Amino acid sequence: MRHSRKLLALLGLVAVVAIAAVGWLVLRPRGPADFASGTRVELADYREGDPTGVSPRLAGADLVMRGEYLTRAADCIACHTAPGGKPFAGGMAFPLPFGSLYSTNITPDKDTGIGGWSDEDFVKALHEGVGRDGKHLYPAFPYTSYTLMTRSDVLAVKAYLFSLKPVRNRPPASDIPFPFNQRYLIWFWNGLFSPGQRFQPNTGQTSEWNRGAYLVEALGHCGECHTPRNLLYGLSSGRKFAGAIINGWKAYNITSDPAWGIGAWSDAQLTDYLSSGHAEGRSSAVGPMGEAVENSLRFLSEDDIGAMTAYLRSVPAIRDSAGLAAVPTPPAQVPAAKAADSGGSGQSLGLRVFEGACASCHNFDGSGAVSVYASLAGNRTVNDAAAVNATQAILQGARLRTAHGEVFMSAFGTAYSDAEIAAVLNYVTGRFGANTSAIKPDEVAKRRTATMR
Repeated sequence: MRHSRKLLALLGLVAVVAIAAVGWLVLRPRGPADFASGTRVELADYREGDPTGVSPRLAGADLVMRGEYLTRAADCIACHTAPGGKPFAGGMAFPLPFGSLYSTNITPDKDTGIGGWSDEDFVKALHEGVGRDGKHLYPAFPYTSYTLMTRSDVLAVKAYLFSLKPVRNRPPASDIPFPFNQRYLIWFWNGLFSPGQRFQPNTGQTSEWNRGAYLVEALGHCGECHTPRNLLYGLSSGRKFAGAIINGWKAYNITSDPAWGIGAWSDAQLTDYLSSGHAEGRSSAVGPMGEAVENSLRFLSEDDIGAMTAYLRSVPAIRDSAGLAAVPTPPAQVPAAKAADSGGSGQSLGLRVFEGACASCHNFDGSGAVSVYASLAGNRTVNDAAAVNATQAILQGARLRTAHGEVFMSAFGTAYSDAEIAAVLNYVTGRFGANTSAIKPDEVAKRRTATMR
């Protein structure tokens, strides 16, 4: 009997180990650029020019100036600045399925910020996801991407942050219930989802591609928004850049698939979108992507934007299977008779709302009356049959600061009912998109409630 129990215990242990091994193999992501052919080498062994650091135009700049460029490329301000708060002072809320996190103050204030942090403290946070107090940081902070950064780049970012004026601000404590508040569990999570290594160039790819890989994967951490997550909240390794939902907005598919991703975009369209937030006949950046352009991408050099374009072009195509993408179409030409049909007793509710609130800026032919950013014809947003981003733009409004000034769309959430918003969404997608949406008022109500939260 005792022998049988030992045998059963042994078999049970073997089963647990086997399940854990299979889980590790299934869940652990491949390296961020492992999809590409070629051989990865240590940075010191790469002979085609250093793809890390700042743009060549800043090669002779001092440490703080280089750090400013890298801080912008890493978009640190987006998460560490609360609405209406001071830059980098923290307090931005991150609602999660199991609680809420608040970003930290990263100004050089010694009591509430990082003014007392040493170089080693700062490097450990970005490379290992461990704070000064020795506790694991939650991966809402994208250290799984920042771990790819070189030590010199990390310290340049620190130098810039320490050059800022200290701001005394103590953000709210995170509200995470048991067992998720047991931070030691993140050690196991890191074993599955954190690369835990510095960037390795690929000798089989061009120097431009390697520069783009560093910008996209290490600094820009694009996958944090554009890659869906698995049950353990890690990035889904088999769905790289296939699209995801971020704070109620769609981060679209940016793989090389021509129908669902950016494969049909020209280089000019893609570089225009990244640098200015608008690609003619394709899309205008709104929501979190608009913030990324405003806070980060518009400050990058032309060469760096080109390198990002080259890298994104190489990401394997993935077709949408979860409603996370929208089929982009060429700019639509609305027949004149249809464009002029704005009156009569038979007009729909959606048309009446569009006529009263939208046409003055967007035009009846979708060309954009006040700005190219207001063009709708061919836009990804109106080609989404779920109308996710269109809903958010109507409820919350949209704003984008560019090198040419600021463009914005007013919020209409309080001015129109759920039925009216649903009607205008279905009208706009039917008029300017490939497929008419079928949004119901109760769906708008759900999205409105989520937005208020």
